[in-house]
Amino acid sequence: MVGLLAGCVSPIALNRAVIAYDDAVTDALSQQLLINIARAYHRQPIHFTGVSNIAATFSFQANAGAMPSPGGLAGASIMPIFGGTFAENPTISIVPIEGEDFTQRLLTPFPQNKLTLLLRQRYDVDLLLRMMAQEVRLFQSPHYEIYRNSPRDTANYEMFRRVVLHLSAIQDDNKLYAEPLPLIHTWTIPARAIEAEGFQALQKEFSVRHDPISNTYTLRKHTAGPILITNYDPALLSDEERDQLNDMADDWDVSDIAFDIRADHYGGAWPMRGVFRLRSFHSILGFLGKAIGADAGYHVDKDVRTPPILNDENPDLTMELEISRIPPSEADISVRWNDRFYAVKTTGPYARWNRDAFQLLFLLFQMTVTDIPRVGVPSITIAK
Repeated sequence: MVGLLAGCVSPIALNRAVIAYDDAVTDALSQQLLINIARAYHRQPIHFTGVSNIAATFSFQANAGAMPSPGGLAGASIMPIFGGTFAENPTISIVPIEGEDFTQRLLTPFPQNKLTLLLRQRYDVDLLLRMMAQEVRLFQSPHYEIYRNSPRDTANYEMFRRVVLHLSAIQDDNKLYAEPLPLIHTWTIPARAIEAEGFQALQKEFSVRHDPISNTYTLRKHTAGPILITNYDPALLSDEERDQLNDMADDWDVSDIAFDIRADHYGGAWPMRGVFRLRSFHSILGFLGKAIGADAGYHVDKDVRTPPILNDENPDLTMELEISRIPPSEADISVRWNDRFYAVKTTGPYARWNRDAFQLLFLLFQMTVTDIPRVGVPSITIAK
């Protein structure tokens, strides 16, 4: 019976401890994100601290005994007594997240593949680009016009918002593609230049065709080009169209993500071609911090050529925060910093949007941070 008691208690206690520690670490990071948005607003340094290790020791002790029943010995019966103790001794190591490697990742704009990864998780392209893109460059032959994602610059900001709303409307109808541009590279070489061993190696990487008239081999290889957001399947493009788009990509940065909206497909009433330039995580925190003050977003109507937007979802702010002197009563999570409470607004018509925005911010931080070192750095160890 004693063994059974200990066996039942220990897994339950362990499960509760694992969940409690997981909640505590998640809440700590969420609060740090809110604090750093506030720091960005007040132009204070951005800084993060992480939990590098949690080591918890559990001890379970059970005992048993017996005593006479309340009727005394005359009753000839014995009352069993079972007891036990449970002790938890956690050791938590806390380390600052800093150093040149992390700083470079913090300041480096996100590459295009990060945005497409999130798009495939069904995040709203409007939310993604409002948070992650610093500007859109619309191609207006023979050059690009730049429109910055900054509410302070009214004309630029409103064009930026209209472009991302247009893409969002196409996404709402499941007509938005975000795929690598499929490319085919071709080479022609004389047959005499290839030896038998080399020919076998070529066949593993290329499709090979021999032309007996010219005695040459034509080598073809399929490769993935730059990622392109479109309102059509890029696999249906002709080789000439793919090469043309790929030539344009020579001027793009790794943090640029191009789009090509064509007239003969859904959303084609406003054909456009251009590039979004993505931000770094540090810039995202700065953007959200500025939104607390005078550089807040505001309502922008979609373009008249834009198809209907699902549920007319078009919030003024990328992520709305509540700031107060008292703890917010209905917030999912809040943090106190400099005598103010900061929380993501999770009430009202855009509660889901704001939760998605904060979840996106959390994921972007995870994409930015390196593995937290476990040894060899200054740390704080808390032993209970």
